[in-house]
This record gives sequence, C-alpha cells and structure tokens, in this order.
Amino acid sequence: MRAQFVLSEIGVGLRRNLTMTFAVIVSVALSLALFGGSLLMRDQVSTMKGYWYDKVNVSIFLCNKGDAESDPKCAKGAVTAEQKQQILSDLDKMPVVEKVSHESADQAYKHYKEQFGDSPLASSLTPDQLQESYRIKLKDPEKYQVVATAFDGRDGVQSVQDQKGILDNLFGLLNGMNWAALAVMALMLVVALMLIVNTVRVSAFSRRRETGIMRLVGASSFYIQMPFIMEAAVAGVIGGVVACGMLLVGRYFMIDHGLALSEKLNLINFIGWDAVLTKLPLVLAIGLLMPAIAAFFALRKYLKV
Repeated sequence: MRAQFVLSEIGVGLRRNLTMTFAVIVSVALSLALFGGSLLMRDQVSTMKGYWYDKVNVSIFLCNKGDAESDPKCAKGAVTAEQKQQILSDLDKMPVVEKVSHESADQAYKHYKEQFGDSPLASSLTPDQLQESYRIKLKDPEKYQVVATAFDGRDGVQSVQDQKGILDNLFGLLNGMNWAALAVMALMLVVALMLIVNTVRVSAFSRRRETGIMRLVGASSFYIQMPFIMEAAVAGVIGGVVACGMLLVGRYFMIDHGLALSEKLNLINFIGWDAVLTKLPLVLAIGLLMPAIAAFFALRKYLKV
C-alpha cells in the first residue's frame, strides 16, 4: 500500500510540474551526453596515441645536390656513400633504435605522387629534387632527442624530424576540445541541478497541505520526502536514457556511417562499440543519483511542514 502511495505521488508530482520536469530531463540529457562524449573523446585520443605512437618514425633527411646550393646545413655538398654508411652504422649501434629503413629519392618521389598527385606542385617536381632519408623506428618514441642530438648538424644530414611532434600538436588540439566539452558539460550540470532544486521546491510547496497532514498522522520525514526524491530520480533516469540514446546514435552516424567511411580518415583507429557500451551504465547511474541527491538536500531546506 505504501509503495502504491509513493508511486501515485510521483505521478501526481510529475504531472503538476510537467514543464519543469521536461526542462530537467532535457538539461540532464544534454549534460550527461556531453559527459559521455567527453569520456569517449578521451578514449579516442588514447586509442589514437597507442596506434600512432607505435608507428611513429624519426626521419634523417640527407643532403642532395639542390640542398648543397641552397641550404647552409648542406654547404659541404650532397651526402656521400661513405657518410651514408657511417650514419647507418651509428644507427645500428644505438640501443634506442629498433629498426632502420632507407628511402631513396625515387621512392620518396613515388610516395609523394601517391599522396599529393593532385597538387599543382606535383607536376613540376622531379625525383632528384627530393631527399633520400633513413626512417627510424624507436623502441621508445620519447627518446627522439637521443637521435636528434647524435645526427643533427652532421655532414650530409639536412635535418632530423620527429613525427611525434606533429602528432603531439594534433592530440593537444583534441585534448583542448575535450576540456571545452567538459566545461560546457559542467555548465549544463549546474543548470540541471538548479532546475531540479526549483522543481522539488515548487512540488513541495504545492503539496504542503498533504505533507502537513502526513506529519500530523505520524509519517516519518523520509516517508514524506520519498515521493519528491523519486520524482527527481525518475526525471534523471529518463534524461540518462535519452543521453545514452544520443551517444549510441552519435557513434552510429558519426563513425560507422560518417568518419569511418571517409577515405582520408581510413588510417584512424576509431573506438569500438564496446567503449560506448561500457559508458552507458555510468551515465545511467549518474542520471539516477545526481537528481536524487540534489532533491534530498533541497528538501532539507524547503520542505517545511
């Protein structure tokens, strides 16, 4: 009988404050969707780091004839066979180096044509204008400076480039976007909490006569407060379900039928469905507990009978 009474009171409260309840559901849904999206963005960045850092190379570009005429680092002329052999020998001796591969000027030209064949510059470029290089796979990508210190400025070496630096800029941008999403989520969370407190306050005020009678007949404070707490919890759960739906729909359309189909992004290792599904219970739990706790503390102040 008590459970039936509590459920009936929940229904009455939700119907009386339908507009504010809808506002609570929407704000909770948006804030939780941003929260879940931020978690997924963090997972995506971690996945990309693990994928790309494992493939990152350090490149030692060697001087060619064109560099000898225009680049002060190659003032002593194009790299010689002896210099190339010495560089390769020194690389093989370095404990941080896992693998070394050589890319000739012809191979560099072929790769350039494959990647930038539509560029206006590609039509005027010739193989002898490109540099041959050594591509070095490090055991630890963080040890780039060891290679740079050893070879930068050496005769026959035009430059030493670390691809990790380019990736760090990309990941820094993604992390910045993630923090921006968290900031918006925090703002939406504050709005949701304010709406929950106001909704509970209005609901308690509109039913002050009923709660007064319940107090007079000996009802406990918890029994009186329970319908109001459950109202907020129900609205929060609905908002959490909507947020979960938004995350699932977003993953389906943005990745499965969007980014993953793009030829330009086919090398990106996107997060899978398991990453999304593991976040849904957390989103639902927050959707349930956050409004319930906010309502509990609001009632201690506003439920005066």
